[in-house]
Amino acid sequence: MSCPSPPRAVEAQGAQDLGSFGRRLIWILWPSFIVGGIGEAIFFTLFDPMELPFSDTLLPGGQALGENRLMVYTLGFFIFWVFAAASSALTCFFQRTSAEINRCPLAPTERPPGCPKREETGTTCRD
Repeated sequence: MSCPSPPRAVEAQGAQDLGSFGRRLIWILWPSFIVGGIGEAIFFTLFDPMELPFSDTLLPGGQALGENRLMVYTLGFFIFWVFAAASSALTCFFQRTSAEINRCPLAPTERPPGCPKREETGTTCRD
């Protein structure tokens, strides 16, 4: 029997968390991108940007917001995308398991005294 190597285990866990984070980011951003595009298409099919109440709002350059349809379409898409991403992020947040929520972020040697999963640095394993 040999001792496990805690630093390697911690590094592997960190690499796994990074992959999990990237995967969740894709789970959030890709569906929300699709929903943002669909929401924008439906909204601007029903409403003309030139007739919206904020179309006469002036931008820093002195140009009215409603004068440039492409700018209104772009802003509308990003607004729909942000709302859809917030919805997807909340879904990912609320579907976490108890093991993910209660996982200790500290390495076993850095845990406080009295922690049942703490590993002492001076201990050695015996065969």
